[in-house]
Amino acid sequence: MVSVRLFYPSLFLFLVLMGVPRVVMCGASLRGCEFPAIYNFGDSNSDTGGKSASMTEVLPPNGETFFGRPSGRYCDGRLIIDFVAEKLKLPYLSAYLDSIGANFRHGANFATAGSSICPGGYSPFHLGIQISQFIQFKSRTTALYHELSSNRKTPPFESSLPRPRDFSKALYTFDIGHNDIAYGFQNLNFEQVRASIPNILNNLTQAVQQLYEEGARSFWIHNTGPLGCLPYSVIYDQSKPNNLDQSGCVKPQNEVVQEFNRQLKCKVSELRPQLPHATLIYVDIYSVKYDLISNAKNRGFVDPMNFCCGSYYGYHIDCGKKAVVNGTVYGNPCDRPSMHISWDGIHYTEAANQWIASHILNGSFSDPPVSIEQVCF
Repeated sequence: MVSVRLFYPSLFLFLVLMGVPRVVMCGASLRGCEFPAIYNFGDSNSDTGGKSASMTEVLPPNGETFFGRPSGRYCDGRLIIDFVAEKLKLPYLSAYLDSIGANFRHGANFATAGSSICPGGYSPFHLGIQISQFIQFKSRTTALYHELSSNRKTPPFESSLPRPRDFSKALYTFDIGHNDIAYGFQNLNFEQVRASIPNILNNLTQAVQQLYEEGARSFWIHNTGPLGCLPYSVIYDQSKPNNLDQSGCVKPQNEVVQEFNRQLKCKVSELRPQLPHATLIYVDIYSVKYDLISNAKNRGFVDPMNFCCGSYYGYHIDCGKKAVVNGTVYGNPCDRPSMHISWDGIHYTEAANQWIASHILNGSFSDPPVSIEQVCF
C-alpha cells in the first residue's frame, strides 16, 4: 500500500508536468475552498435583479415556482448562479444595482439582462461597465468598512458589507457572451459574426486581467450555450428546415457559437501563465445544455421547443403579458414549468437550470476537471 506521504508529492509532480493548475493540490483545495463570497458578471442567464431594479421590472409569472413572486430573474425560479451559491453554502446574490434590501456581505451580482462583453447591443451595462462597477464597489465598501471599524460601529453595518480581506478569497464567475453573438446574428451575416469573435474575447481577457489586478484569484468562466437551440432562434430562422440539425436546432448558429467557445477556451489557456497566481476554470456549459435539449424526453422533459411562458402565434407575446387573438387569450403560463426546458423561449426554467448545475458543479465539464468547491489557488 502506498503511503499518503509518498502519494501526494507524486501526484503533485504529475499534475505540474501535465500543466494542471496548482489549485488541485493546495491544502485549502483538498478541504474545499470555503469561498466567503461570489462576484458574478453576466447577462440575463445570471441576473438576479439588476435590470429589474434599474430599468424594466420583471413581471409575474416570473419567479412563481420558487420565490412565489418576481425576483428580478427571467425564470420561474432559480438560476444556475443560485445553485452555485447553494453549493457553496452562501446566500443568493444581491444585484449591485438593487438598492432595496440588498446585502453584499457574501458578494454581489453585476450581471444585467441584455448585457454583452462588448459595448453596444441590448444593454448599456456591458462587461466593461460591470468591471468598473466592481472596482468602485470594492473601493467604496473597503473605505466604509474601515471607517466604521475605526468608529467601532460594527453592528449592524458589518453584517451587510463585504470584508476587505474576502475580495482575494472570493470566487469570480462569468456567464456572458450570449448577447454578443445573438446581437451579431440580428445585424450581421455569419462570417461577420465569426470575424468579430477575437475582438469580443479580447475584451473578456481585459476584464479578467483587471480583476486579477484588483486581487481576484479564483475564476469560473462559462462558455456560451447553444443559441441555435433556443425556441425563438428556431422560430425566427427563416430558412428552416434545411438549417435544422437532428435535434431541431439551428445548425449554422450553433457552429458559430462553437467557434466562439473554441477560441474562448484557447484564451483561458493563454491567460493561465500570464496570471500565475490565479486559477481559471473553463466550463463547457454548451455541451451540457445541448445534451439536455437533445435528450429532453429521456431526461423527463417535454419537447424542448415547447416553452412555458409567453407565446408566438404569428407574433411575439412576452412572458408576463397577454394578447387576445380571434377571441382566444394567449400568453398564459403553462401549468407545469418543471416539465419544460425553456421558460420563455429564450431563458431556461428552474428545473432545467438545476439539471444543468448538477452536471457542471462537480467539474465533469470543466477544464481542468475541478469541482467548483476546489477552485482556489
